[in-house]
Amino acid sequence: MRKTENGLLMLNLFFVVSIVVANVVTAKVVNTGLMLGGAPVLVPGGAITYAFTFLCTDIIGEIWGKKEANKAVWRGFVLQLFALVLILLTKWLPANDPAMQNSYDMLLGQVPIFAFGSLVAYWCSQSWDVWFFHKIRNRWMSKHEGNTSHRWIWNNASTMTSQIIDTVIYISIAFGFGLGWFWQDGGVRLIFNMVVGQYLLKFLLAILDTPFFYFFTRKMKEQ
Repeated sequence: MRKTENGLLMLNLFFVVSIVVANVVTAKVVNTGLMLGGAPVLVPGGAITYAFTFLCTDIIGEIWGKKEANKAVWRGFVLQLFALVLILLTKWLPANDPAMQNSYDMLLGQVPIFAFGSLVAYWCSQSWDVWFFHKIRNRWMSKHEGNTSHRWIWNNASTMTSQIIDTVIYISIAFGFGLGWFWQDGGVRLIFNMVVGQYLLKFLLAILDTPFFYFFTRKMKEQ
């Protein structure tokens, strides 16, 4: 990907859309069919969608630098709040069909607590991702005379560690406190299994996105 304004704009758009969609679909809890400690391994529906955000900020950071990556994080934070306001506004408007309102409430009625958990997890994990990405990258570049052939190191290290932060914070707030799983019989085990299941999925996605990271950062020069 060339270092152009259009390229940066497209990455920011993919980044924001992935965040907003992840918050909308996360209310659906997916049963992986796996068992751990006698309890099912569950994954929030937004886990796959949200994983794309780290690829976007890593590409932005690699080509446009840390400053632009941090700007993307800020934009994502603000637009998540804006999306939440729009969803709540639509929810509060009078519905012509009660059944449709019930469906809306079932899918999006828990968005506030999910969005709050997502915002906290998002800010902590994305800030860490950008910081750790450039920390490793700068140290490697200073020792290897600007050689970027091993950029999978900072790409994977930053993403995989930030995913731990994101997963633990989000699931604890949204499901542990928001849905009260911490106080339900067997709830702590379900939360633990969800953390494990979601992180393993994100870990796999982080590995799979490495070729895409290399592909989009192969031509880091001005048009």
